[in-house]
This record gives sequence, C-alpha cells and structure tokens, in this order.
Amino acid sequence: MAEEDSSAPALFDIGALTPTTRPFMDLADPRYAYMFGFLQADGHLSEQTRNRGRLTVEINARDIEILREFQRLTPYNSSITERTRATNFSEEHHSAIWSLSALEARSVLNRLGLPYGKKSRKIQPPRVEFSRRDYLRGVIDADGSVGHTGQGLPFIALATASTAVGAYLCHYAKKVTGAERQIARNARDGIYNILYTKEAAVQLAEHLYHPGCLALERKRNAAASLSSWTRPEEMRVRPPGRRWKVREDRILLSLGDAKAAAEALGRTEQSCSLRLWRLNTGRVPMPPEAPTAR
Repeated sequence: MAEEDSSAPALFDIGALTPTTRPFMDLADPRYAYMFGFLQADGHLSEQTRNRGRLTVEINARDIEILREFQRLTPYNSSITERTRATNFSEEHHSAIWSLSALEARSVLNRLGLPYGKKSRKIQPPRVEFSRRDYLRGVIDADGSVGHTGQGLPFIALATASTAVGAYLCHYAKKVTGAERQIARNARDGIYNILYTKEAAVQLAEHLYHPGCLALERKRNAAASLSSWTRPEEMRVRPPGRRWKVREDRILLSLGDAKAAAEALGRTEQSCSLRLWRLNTGRVPMPPEAPTAR
C-alpha cells in the first residue's frame, strides 16, 4: 500500500479517504477508540534523543488487514512490513509490523495514555470522552480471547497486567450483563485473567461486536458464533451470589474458623473459607473497625 503524504496532518475517513471533521485520535469516534484500545494493549511506543521515536505494533500476519485499517486512519507516513522468525511457539512465526514515527502522532497518543517503554501495568482507560465499548473491543482483540470452551460453552476472556483496565472491564460488563467479577492477579505471572461464559459471554459479545464495527475479522466471526448458543435444559442456572456484609466479615475474622463461621452466618463452609483467605491475603479489603459505643 502506498504511504500517505504527511506534509500536513490532513484528516481522512477510513472508507473513502475523504476529509472529515474528526481530528486524529478523537476517541469519541468509535474507530479511533477501538484503535487506541488495541494500541494500548499491543503497541509499543519508544523514544530516543532529538525527539526521535517510533510506535510499532507487531501481530500475526493473518491479521494484517487491521494494520492496514490503522494506516488508513492515520494521516501521517507509516509503513507495514512482514517478517518470519523463530519464537517460543513456532519455528517460523510470520508476523506483520506497523511502524509510525511522526512526532505529532506519537505526542497525541502519549497524551491520551499510551506510555513510552514498558506499559503493561501503567495503561488505563482514557480520561477524555471516548466510545467505551469500542475501546474495550480493541483491548480484547489485542489481549483477549473469544470463542467456545472445550465443553462448547461460549466465552470472552481478557488477560491484562493493568489493574485499571481489568477493573474497568468488570465495571462495564456488569452494566451490560449483570455478571459481577472480582479481579485478582494470578500467582504465576501477576496477570489478571477475567472470564465471562454462557449468557454473560453471549450478551457481552453482541454488545461489543456490534454491526459494522472495526475489529479483527476472526474475532468478529467468533463473537457472532456465540449467539447460536442456548442453555441446555439440564444445565442449572446458578443463583446470584450473596454479597458479604461488613458485619459478616467482622464475625468471620473474629471466629477465624470457616466451619464455626458457616454455622453462625448461615453460609457454606467453602464460602467462609474462601472469604477468610481473601481477607487474610489482601484480595479484598479488611472491614473498617466497628464504632466504639459511648
């Protein structure tokens, strides 16, 4: 593809490449919101002396079309190259790399929240107005998974090192599906693994991958395939979890024994044991001290 002339930061529409009123990286535009989420998760912004630097995104060559869309959305010179190399997963991994060097473009991305250098724990949702579902779809396309489990259950998952991004997905998905998730880093590599299955996955997929949206084609197709799932008659619907109250946390901690707490609180021993572990390991905050009687 021929590179566009960047002598002036003209604005282009992704379809016909005609002038538009949207400035570069206006995150109220669903296309830019998606692109920014993808770049936060899978891009790398580097800088050198004399204002030199580069934004690079390297992905599997099968997804090269999304890089071409990014190039069309970007009114600055950029390039797409391909390479084949050995990795931990393949002797011949074929990848595509999009590179953008323009200082003005890098400055815009950095101000919006794409840090220079290592960024996995630093990224967070934008602090300007942005198209929320499109931003999250970009994050999931880059660092998530969509499809069916080995048991045939629909799922959407995200693996992220960012507390802010993980918490935001949980907050947003609860509004869309009603499903509540508590995030905690796994012990092996400190990553948050957030998973939605069954009806919650179907609802979230339909919401995020809306008609005509910018997305990886294979994940768009996977999301569309989830809609055909229906719960088997023999599969029980799990009732909503009973939320822990401050008073119950205090009783659990004072007893310090899951079995005794289960009898006192009318909960299962397993639930009390798990809650006690979460409190003692800092996975959930300790309850505030009870007010002193006067």
